[in-house]
Amino acid sequence: MSTAFSRTLRSLNADGFGRPAAGIVTAALLAGAWVAWCGLVKITLYEVTRTARVEVDRAVAPVQSPLTGRVMAARLVIAREVRAGDILVELDTELEQRQIGELRARLASLGPHLAALRDQAATEQQARLEEQIAGRSAALEALASVRQADAPARFSEDDAKRLQQLRANGLIAEREYARGQSEALKLRAAVDMQQAAVRRLEDEQRMRQSDRAARLKSLNAEITRIEAEMPTIQASMARLEYEIERRLIRAPMSGKLAEAAVLRAGAVVREGEKLGAIVPDGKLGVIAQFSPPAALGRVRPGQTARLRLQGFPWMQYGSVNATVTRVAGEVRDNSVRVELAVAGPAPAAIPLQHGLPGSVEIEVERVTPAELLLRSAGRMLASPRGTFQ
Repeated sequence: MSTAFSRTLRSLNADGFGRPAAGIVTAALLAGAWVAWCGLVKITLYEVTRTARVEVDRAVAPVQSPLTGRVMAARLVIAREVRAGDILVELDTELEQRQIGELRARLASLGPHLAALRDQAATEQQARLEEQIAGRSAALEALASVRQADAPARFSEDDAKRLQQLRANGLIAEREYARGQSEALKLRAAVDMQQAAVRRLEDEQRMRQSDRAARLKSLNAEITRIEAEMPTIQASMARLEYEIERRLIRAPMSGKLAEAAVLRAGAVVREGEKLGAIVPDGKLGVIAQFSPPAALGRVRPGQTARLRLQGFPWMQYGSVNATVTRVAGEVRDNSVRVELAVAGPAPAAIPLQHGLPGSVEIEVERVTPAELLLRSAGRMLASPRGTFQ
């Protein structure tokens, strides 16, 4: 009995000392592994935002009404493919069309009237030149008649002077002297009549020329007025045509109508009212909004990211790989804009298109757990109360 009891004691003593040693060794190995993991293994840190959206790389163009007007026709259909310049909405242009019709009629009537006035002015100018030539000829003829009548008158006057001397000497009778004086006066009166006729002819010529000049001046003034009125009418027509063109609301660019107002003929739209939006053709990208502490200095071009779409659970559909391309340097609305490019093809089950919302997580750095502990300790020490912030 004593032998069996001794063996039992030795067995109990052996079991009691072996188990703590094994536990210590195991704990030491675990602690060493944990230390090695903290110091050597690197884990990936991500910055995540739930404010992200798939967009084309070109700005979406709004379709707006440039002025207030009544709708005559609308061609706004969601998902319709449009080309730049296609008419989407027609506003009422009846008033402008009527005004253009009146101006065109006025312009059409001014053309023949202007041609007639120019012909009349040319005729008056030609008649004036011919009248000047005829007047000069008549004046020369009248002057020749004056000179022709002046020679006998001078001779008769000289003869009367001689008769006066002879009468003074008593060599001729009084009757013969009186006849000579009468003849001289008669011939001089004929010269005076011829000179008066010349002056009258000159006065009449001046009056006719003055009348011609007045008529020409009036015609030229009317021609000038019409010539000035025609460009004014054309400018008014161009302005009305511009107003008509403004009432044809066209697509500002090619693309697809992603938004469209419901318009019926007779509806009134206001100036600046948004009627639709066109998504242009282009390469799809991702626009994400991050908080400033998460983005500034941490998110940089070239970093990899994942896009998870809200309508397509990533556990079922997967995620879309992306790469950071641009990071805004200024804060707007308390967020920083980050642009990403889709890297590689999207999963086949995801119909990637403009407007899809989702969340983005960006790989910003790889650090060890030890570094994370040190950062946490630093933030705790920096806190006024010594707690994590």
